[in-house]
Amino acid sequence: MVAKRDVVLITGIRGAIGTALSDALAKQFRVIGLDQDCPNGSTDCLSIDISSEKAVDAAMSTLKTRQIERIASVVHLAAFYDFSGEPNPLYEKVNVDGTRHLLRALQSFEVEQFVYSSTMLVHAPKDPGVAIDEDAPLDPAWAYPQSKLETENVVREEHGAIPFVILRIAGVYTDRGQVPTLSDQIRRIYERTFTSGIFAGDPSHGQAFVHIGDLIDAMGRVIERRGQLPRECTLLIGEPATMSYEALQNQIGTLIHGEQWETMVLPKPIAETGAWLQQKLEPVIPDAIDKGEEPFIKPFMVDLADAHYELDISRARELLGWMPRHSLRDTIPKMVQALKDDPVGWVEQDNHLTAPESLEGIAAADKASGRALEAHARLVRMRHRQTLWAHFINMGLGLWLITSPMTMAYQSVPLAVSDIVSGGLVLYFGALSLSWRMAWARLATATVGLWLLFAPLVFWAPTAAAYLNDTLVGSLVIGFSFLVRPAVGVGVAAELSDSDLPPGWEYNPSSWTQRLPIICLALVGLFISRYLAAYQLGHTGNAWDALFGEGTERIITSEVSKAWPVPDAGLGAVTYMLEILTGIIGDRRRWRTMPWLVILFGIMIVPLGAVSIFFIIIQPIVIGTWCTLCLIAAAAMLVQIPYSLDELVATGQFLAQRFRQGKSLLIVFFKGDTMEGARRSGPENLEFPPSDAIKEMWTGGVSLPWNLLLSAFLGVWLMGTRLIFDTQAPMAHSDHLLGALVITVSITALAEVARPVRFINVLFGICLMGAPWMLEGGSPLADWAGVLAGLLLVLLSIPKGKVSHAYGGWSKYVV
Repeated sequence: MVAKRDVVLITGIRGAIGTALSDALAKQFRVIGLDQDCPNGSTDCLSIDISSEKAVDAAMSTLKTRQIERIASVVHLAAFYDFSGEPNPLYEKVNVDGTRHLLRALQSFEVEQFVYSSTMLVHAPKDPGVAIDEDAPLDPAWAYPQSKLETENVVREEHGAIPFVILRIAGVYTDRGQVPTLSDQIRRIYERTFTSGIFAGDPSHGQAFVHIGDLIDAMGRVIERRGQLPRECTLLIGEPATMSYEALQNQIGTLIHGEQWETMVLPKPIAETGAWLQQKLEPVIPDAIDKGEEPFIKPFMVDLADAHYELDISRARELLGWMPRHSLRDTIPKMVQALKDDPVGWVEQDNHLTAPESLEGIAAADKASGRALEAHARLVRMRHRQTLWAHFINMGLGLWLITSPMTMAYQSVPLAVSDIVSGGLVLYFGALSLSWRMAWARLATATVGLWLLFAPLVFWAPTAAAYLNDTLVGSLVIGFSFLVRPAVGVGVAAELSDSDLPPGWEYNPSSWTQRLPIICLALVGLFISRYLAAYQLGHTGNAWDALFGEGTERIITSEVSKAWPVPDAGLGAVTYMLEILTGIIGDRRRWRTMPWLVILFGIMIVPLGAVSIFFIIIQPIVIGTWCTLCLIAAAAMLVQIPYSLDELVATGQFLAQRFRQGKSLLIVFFKGDTMEGARRSGPENLEFPPSDAIKEMWTGGVSLPWNLLLSAFLGVWLMGTRLIFDTQAPMAHSDHLLGALVITVSITALAEVARPVRFINVLFGICLMGAPWMLEGGSPLADWAGVLAGLLLVLLSIPKGKVSHAYGGWSKYVV
């Protein structure tokens, strides 16, 4: 005859601890579970909403119908928990009231023991070297441990004749992790995220942990010794040795990347602000949260970063004969190996965190290259060592800025203060940039450099030396911090893939021969804009104009120019300088490794090019004159447009494909990715003769169809009708406006990817043919010439012209 086994009742049995405890007790006891969602048809698990008194009473009645009157031990694990740090009504309903319902319902049973699973976090933290025992002060710091402490009081109030044991448990880990804070720490170091290298507390502090196997052993001993323990007993369960945050960082970094992990202490106000901003951005950019990396660090965690828990477990050792057989230090290598074996599964399935797409990319790269992370780290380190000189130069430039106001007689206190502060920041961030893991410092240095470009305009630099110094140093600071390798922000998968030819394309739109024309034309615009800005700032006494006398001076001192709070020519110079810098950044893969940069580059060329055309249009209409230098600068900006469009199209195709594949558009936009169907082109040899370089520039995405060149010539002719036919307003204004627009459309359509844009000229041609019947100011000859020009423009817009290349899926739009 089989002996009847004692009953152990476990609430929350389907959780990780409940499942492990049930398995451990199954041979010795009859285990019955209570849980919110038990499997259908289970006889030893009752589904229950513990927050409902009626549901708890019904479950206890069911036990009695099964002739269960005596229970050896009730292990109460069920609890509500979240990582928001905010108060939640469920803490009261589930943890506090649910425990009260359970204890009251148990009074009708013969219960030998009630075991409540609490947390060590009910105690106030102490300093390293000072252990916490069961009599240490209680001071829970946030909602979850506060509810646990309140529940402990409920146990003391409601236990009746039932003996109880309160287990204050440390963070429970397994061989695969499963402590959210620890798992996220490991994941961030694995990915080398920015936050993996910063900490908002004292890194010598740490948290106590306990292996789930040791916890189950302790619980088993509690149940076995139920008749020997005090009727009211509280025990701390955890490892007596606490690893500091710094020790954890170093061990994890060594195991994953073979290096000690540098950790910078961030002031709490800054860390709290960053965590708060992340939370506030969640509803604004849900795509980045749902498909990307959900912010894990919450503001309340920053407040608790200094908390140190080191446990005195002598009472558990005395009453239970229990000592941990595992240690966190010895188990972390197993966690790290599990992560390396299956990164996404480890994060999502084992640790129930959101796997960002950057992690999926790393996992895919690891499968392709075997040891992608190690290869990427070696590559980044090598490139960083090769460019350390750039950061030392920036530090020197910072010192130069600090001394500049004294040596150059700025004559402007605000500008002098700005340069001294900016110099100090460049010196500080430049020094931080010497560490290859401080890539963010390079961005900070470049940001200061960007300010330096604007500072002499904001403060209206009274001397040419101050203007030149800030713009030149600002440009160099940006260049030495951002243009040197390794590239900042490129994801591992994107960096390790060497494909640079978009699918279906016959040439690389990001090659140097595609970017050099833009850079050269931007230099022309920069020189002209700086010259005009010097006049606006009062550094020169006159502004030269070869064709229109005082036209240049009248335009750059007009009410239109004065409407800007800073010299508008100076803004143009900043824009051209940024075009040059962004044109240099990145290699031939940047259309997929740095989409944000390509889009920024395109924004500065295409929309701002349209703004330049607009100002050219309004000059004779609003101001009544022309500006030779302005026309040259606008022409230089306009010719850049067709050279930039193919790279924009390639990047657009890349982003669209990644989005269709379910990737986070935001993460791919900023970190890049691989692209299915992309190929590797041959090496780019820049040592060819100048004639070959020019040929390569013209044949890569830009061609010169005769019809478009003739259309552009018609636009120039229209802009000159007031000189050719003595046309008066409003007809002269109409011709001028339409002529400028025709030139813009025709030049833009020289880009093969933008060839359909030429059809817009049909609309302008119709407007030309109708203008003489609606506007005054023309002569019969001028009117009929305009009609003929309009008809000719419509006819010239029909031929597509030669298209020399294929553009993947975009080719179907090149009609």
